[in-house]
Amino acid sequence: MAEVWVGSDGSGGHSDELSHEMHLEPIYDSFVCPLTKKVMRDPVTLENGLTFEREAIEKWFKDCREKGRKPTCPSTLKELHSIDLNPSIALRNTIEEWTKRNEAAQIDIARRSLSSGSLEADVLQALDYIHLLCKRSKSHKQVVRNAGLIPMISEMLKSTSSKVRFRSLETLRIVAEGDADNKDAIAVGDTIRTIVKFLSHDHSQEREEAVFLLYELSKSESLSEKIGDVYGSILILVGMASSKSENVLTVERAEKTLENLETCEKNVRQMAENGRLQPLLRLLLKGSPETKLAMAEHLGELALSNDVKLLVAQTAGASLIEVLQSGSKRAKEVALKALNQISSYEASAKILVKAGILPPLIRDLFTVGPHQLPMKLKEISATILADIVASGADFVAIPLGDERQTLVSEGVVHNLLHLISNTGPAIECKLLQVLVGLTSSPRTVESIVAVVRSSGAVMSLIQFIQVPQRDLRMAAIKLLHNVSPFMGQELADAFRNNAGQLGSLIRIIADNGGASEEQAAAVGLLAELPEQDSGLTRRLLAEEAFEIIIQKVMRIHQGGTRNNRFLTPYLEGLVRVLSRVTFLLQDEPAVVKLCQENNLGALFSEMLQKSGGQDRIQAASALALEHLSQQSRRLSRIPEAHDPGFCCVIFPCFSSQLPVIGICRVHRGLCSMRDSFCLVEGQAVDKLVACLDHENERVVEAALAAVCTLLEDGQDIEAAVQLLAEDEGVKLILEVLVQNRSEVLRHRAVWAAERILRTDDIANEVSGNQNIVTAIVEAFRNSDNHTKQLAEKALKHIDRLPRFSGIFPRI
Repeated sequence: MAEVWVGSDGSGGHSDELSHEMHLEPIYDSFVCPLTKKVMRDPVTLENGLTFEREAIEKWFKDCREKGRKPTCPSTLKELHSIDLNPSIALRNTIEEWTKRNEAAQIDIARRSLSSGSLEADVLQALDYIHLLCKRSKSHKQVVRNAGLIPMISEMLKSTSSKVRFRSLETLRIVAEGDADNKDAIAVGDTIRTIVKFLSHDHSQEREEAVFLLYELSKSESLSEKIGDVYGSILILVGMASSKSENVLTVERAEKTLENLETCEKNVRQMAENGRLQPLLRLLLKGSPETKLAMAEHLGELALSNDVKLLVAQTAGASLIEVLQSGSKRAKEVALKALNQISSYEASAKILVKAGILPPLIRDLFTVGPHQLPMKLKEISATILADIVASGADFVAIPLGDERQTLVSEGVVHNLLHLISNTGPAIECKLLQVLVGLTSSPRTVESIVAVVRSSGAVMSLIQFIQVPQRDLRMAAIKLLHNVSPFMGQELADAFRNNAGQLGSLIRIIADNGGASEEQAAAVGLLAELPEQDSGLTRRLLAEEAFEIIIQKVMRIHQGGTRNNRFLTPYLEGLVRVLSRVTFLLQDEPAVVKLCQENNLGALFSEMLQKSGGQDRIQAASALALEHLSQQSRRLSRIPEAHDPGFCCVIFPCFSSQLPVIGICRVHRGLCSMRDSFCLVEGQAVDKLVACLDHENERVVEAALAAVCTLLEDGQDIEAAVQLLAEDEGVKLILEVLVQNRSEVLRHRAVWAAERILRTDDIANEVSGNQNIVTAIVEAFRNSDNHTKQLAEKALKHIDRLPRFSGIFPRI
């Protein structure tokens, strides 16, 4: 009797550890087929009395026929007269009994080998035996289960040996294939959790085999739920199914496993939470009414990426809108929550618009009475509408119903304004955001402005500036900012008469939290109000707004404010609002003092150097410098002549006075940027001249106007021209004239050119420049009377018209 492991095919392997514990019956020679050298299953006898495996001898005879030989005995090679095969029933029964005894003994050995403390080699041999035994027939899988081997194999998954772990996974897969009871036995305890752990294991073989085993187990619907209950299992499988680094078979098995897990709705929800939306969407579209509702409800609870929002909109958007159109209140609630999730992405919002979301959305918002939606759902509807409007679709062309109304129709906007005044803060905020979106488009803003104006809603909207809810307050400010270019005077009147709202706006601007979106909108709103409204400017002075703004501008200029996307519009608004104080310099000594004490001339001069999309800062700064410079002549101090005294009369050599230091070349007095706002002494001329070469016409207009203040009567114009020539200002002013970019620039350039051409040297040089001469002639021929008179004078300076010409009456 040999001490061996005997496989199902008669093969064996030696085990020293087990030889003294269990003796197996030997393999008798009569059991072994001479052809296959394996134990026979269906022995048959030939006419010469020799026995073979039926399948093997039949193959031998077939080979003889194909080769044209007469049938022979494989062992003796003698010709046979008959190829009849006689079943050897007695031998077969004996072999079966021998096999059962050996299998029972070997299973007992396997059980001992799979116990703790066994050698790795014995464990591997036991697993190999069970693997081969289960492959032999399905009935053996029941034997393995009844022998209690499945829990023991599962325990081997925790072995420290990677070979044992891998072979255990492989064996469990074979044990589970096609046997529901074995699958249930494997799932007892925490085995599935252990298998899932292998999915993120470093050893690729174990990871791959674990996926194959889970795939087999997932064919059981009851186990699908159990697999999904293991924390992280679905997320790991989703990752593997989309992996670019795993081998193709592993990816395929992970995908098929997930498909099997879809039989459980709870798993479908988990997949959706982990970015695999297709199963949920399939149930949403094709499931039972209860399932559809459940899937839509779960969709409304998910946090979706933009790509997934787009997928959902494309796949299920129309179905959700259909529910919104005709579903029950409960169904509408679920649909609204789901639509709310996907509408926040611009691309998916546009798809919803095309699918027809606007009519039912507006209907539910405006419906009152017994069929109206609860306020909580109206809030969701308003949120979706705000998202839809923010997508930038062409709302002028999208009808809302049979009456051919659109979102910007007067009646619809009136209803929106009515809701804003008669609902809670949450809905009011969202509806204000709707109007913010509509007023952000040049195509729809004027329609909204017309309704706001006709309904007298300005005062109602301004009141929101004082509410404590930041989102609501900011939405109102942004709306007012958007409409301010069209109804600036109405807004200025409202703020002038309501100090509370103006004060609130200034406090928002003054907040020390940096440059926020709310601050940028608030100061932008103020910046759009008419600059010439002196009443509003005086109100701002009373509120000490300009002192606050000066501090803010200085802090930003010195780098003391953290940079973000709102800093540039915030600074732009601050500078534009600050520039309006210079409109009062002529009439308000306190304003002059404010500008002097804060050295605003130097500050605006520094702002001229702003570049990179900050054209409005430069234009506002140049405008302010124009107003400041207009006061320089008045504020410049003419030095007093000193009395020569008695000694100087007697001794004339002492009468020569020392020159006065700090005399301005243009104003011929004591000047400075701080005290008299002198552009020359403040070294702002070169910065203004640089702006004359700007692409933006408004910057050029403002800079040229500021430069022209040096050429006004009552100053040394010749010195001013010389100064400009040194900074290439004369050249750039004449280039502006030649370019003829706008009527305003033409007039200013002709005015400046006439003053410049009073200098003979420049006039002589210009007379030979045909481009400049032509530009002046064009101004003479095609401009208004005032500009024509200036052009006429300029042409006389360069001898293109006779001096006695007086064609136009003076105006």
